Amino acid sequence: MAAHGRTPETVASIEHWQEERRRLEREFGERITLDALTGPIGLTGHEPWPDDAGECAGWLIAQRKSGHRHSVDDVLTAWYALHVSPPVAEHLDLGTGIGTVGLLTLWGLGPAARLTCVEAQEISYRILQANLDANGLRHRVDSRHGDLRALALHRTFPLITGSPPYFPPGSGVLPQDTQKAHARFELRGDVRDYAKAAAVHLGPGGWLVLCFPSAQKQRALDGITAAGLKAARLRDVIPRETLPPLFTLFACQHATDDPHETIVEAPLTVRLVSGRLTEEMAGVRRVFGFADGEAHGGYGRG
Repeated sequence: MAAHGRTPETVASIEHWQEERRRLEREFGERITLDALTGPIGLTGHEPWPDDAGECAGWLIAQRKSGHRHSVDDVLTAWYALHVSPPVAEHLDLGTGIGTVGLLTLWGLGPAARLTCVEAQEISYRILQANLDANGLRHRVDSRHGDLRALALHRTFPLITGSPPYFPPGSGVLPQDTQKAHARFELRGDVRDYAKAAAVHLGPGGWLVLCFPSAQKQRALDGITAAGLKAARLRDVIPRETLPPLFTLFACQHATDDPHETIVEAPLTVRLVSGRLTEEMAGVRRVFGFADGEAHGGYGRG
């Protein structure tokens, strides 16, 4: 056994991650963090890796320290997709960014599942490639560099996920950082475009799951309807007890697949007034391999 009880193979894979980090830092000239995307519970194929906090991770995610970062809306979009959809062998992730929603959903679908994803923003796509390679997931993921508005895969999927940018141009101060700007503002399409792309690629009886600000809920519903889809279920997310909903999870199907009224579920609350995770949010984290606790709990759209 190697130092700290690690096998030589584990030591080599950890060094592979560190080299991937160094490569990204040379390219971007800035700090890259390695954070736990999933926990170690249920991990197959290799021993757990340590993240930058020294905690055990199943899959790691490289992120720019000063860039757009993994957040609770990513986690809950993936969780809701796994919650509403029956088990499927493959899925499509639109506007995948550095891979968070797509890879979290892939984890939940099991080791035989495959992911197809598309991302246009250059920095995010480059980091996505690093995350696929260093996690050993290249053989399970078909990643496309391009605009989802032009996506034409000529096939359908039983499950599609997406986390669209939240704000129209001119509705706020555009970040100077291009990755943050594209993640937050609708510079390459909006929620309507996500719904249109999904409608073309969604198989009969399939599910599209996405998130969008609760304050703009009607805009999302209008875009979903215009694409020929229907929000079959939706659920508000409250970041902390006593606060208003921050964003809403939408589970959509082809309008012809669901003749029933939209089911509005009780809100999901992430944290108690004390700041501790609610039991329901702790249960969400268990789905992604984490034991109960506060580690890896720093949430917020970066």
